[in-house]
Amino acid sequence: METYLLDWAGLLVRWLHVIAVIAWIGTSFYFVWLDNHLQPPDPPKKGVVGELWAVHGGGFYNEQKYLVAPEKLPETLHWFKWEAYWTWISGFTLLAIVYYARADAMLIDRAVADISPATAVALSLGVLVLGLAVYELLCRSPIGERGLALGVLGLGLVTLLAWAMSHVFSGRGVYIQVGATLGTIMVANVLHTIIPGQRRMVKAMIAGQAPAAIDGIRGKQRSVHNNYMTLPVVFVMISGHYPMTYGHGQAWLVLAVIFLAGALIRHFFNLHHRGRIVPALPVAGVVLLAAVAAWIAPRAAPGAAGAAPVAFAQVQQVLAARCVPCHAAHPTQPGFAQPPGGIVFEQPERILQLADRINQQSTVIRAMPPGNLTGITEEERQLIGHWYAQGAPAR
Repeated sequence: METYLLDWAGLLVRWLHVIAVIAWIGTSFYFVWLDNHLQPPDPPKKGVVGELWAVHGGGFYNEQKYLVAPEKLPETLHWFKWEAYWTWISGFTLLAIVYYARADAMLIDRAVADISPATAVALSLGVLVLGLAVYELLCRSPIGERGLALGVLGLGLVTLLAWAMSHVFSGRGVYIQVGATLGTIMVANVLHTIIPGQRRMVKAMIAGQAPAAIDGIRGKQRSVHNNYMTLPVVFVMISGHYPMTYGHGQAWLVLAVIFLAGALIRHFFNLHHRGRIVPALPVAGVVLLAAVAAWIAPRAAPGAAGAAPVAFAQVQQVLAARCVPCHAAHPTQPGFAQPPGGIVFEQPERILQLADRINQQSTVIRAMPPGNLTGITEEERQLIGHWYAQGAPAR
C-alpha cells in the first residue's frame, strides 16, 4: 500500500509540475519573443524604448517597454514569479518521491558505484547547491558580462558535471541530476536576481527616486540565460521514457551533444525573432541529433552469429529471475506497486511479442533492470542477445 500511495503522490505532483512548467516556459518564451519584436514607437514616447501591436483572441493589444520605468507607477502591476517557484517546488518534490525515495532503483547503479541510498541523496543535494554556487560566481565575475564565453564555459561545466555524475549514479540518475541542477539555477535566477531587482525598482519609484538601470539589465541577462537552458531541461524531463539515451555507455556525452543541439536551435529562434535568419544553426542542431541517433543505434550482440542455439525456456528462466520481479501483474520487487509501463513478462506469448524491446533494454542499452536491482549477469544478457539474434524462436 505504501508504494501504491507513493505512485499516486508522484502522479499528482507530476501533474502539478507539468502545469507549472507550461505556465513558466510560456511566459518566459513570450517575453523573450516580445523583447525581440519591439519597434521604436512612432511617434516617439518619453521613456518608451519599444512597442508592439498584436492581435489575439479577437482583440488588439499595444504593449510598450520602458527603458527603465514609467514616470508614474501604475496602481496595478502584474508580477511573474509563482510560475517559476511552483515549478521548482513541484519538481523537487517529484525528485524526492521518484528518485530519493527509490534511490536503489532510480538513482544508484551498483555496477557504477556501490553507495547507500542516504549517500546518493546527500550527494545529489550537495551538487544542487554547488552547481548554483559555481553559476553565481561565474555570473558575478568578468566573464559573466561576455555572453558567448559564458555560454561555452557553461556547456563545458555541464558536460563535466554529467561526466562526474556518471561515475556515481545510474545513467537515469545522471540525467535527472543535471536537469535538477539547471532547474535550480533557473528558479534561483528568478528568486535571487530578477524579482529582487524588480522590487528595488518599484521601491525607488514609490520613494520618488529614479530606479537603477542595472537591475533591469541584470534581470534581462538572467532571463536570457533561463531561455537557453529551457530546452535542455525539458529534454531531461522526458528522457526517462527513452533508455536508449541514458542507458548508453557514454550517456554523459550523449546528454552534452543533445544539450548543444537544443541551444543551437533555441539561438536560431531568438535571432529569427530579431529579424536575423541563420539556417546553419538549426541545420547544425539536426545534424548533431542525427549523429547521436546513428552513434547509439542498436548493434548486434557480439558473437551472436556463431553462438550455440538458445532455447526459449532458457530465456524464460532468465526473465523470471531478473525481470518478472518488477514486470508481473503483482510485482514482488520492493518499490513497485505496478509493472513499469504496464508490461508483464509472465506469459510466453507476451515475451515473444516484446522480444525486440527486451533485447534493446537488457542487451543493447543495458538500462534494465534499473540499477541492476535483480543482479542480471553478463552471461544472461548475452544469452538474451543471442536468442534474439537467432530470430527469437518460441522453442
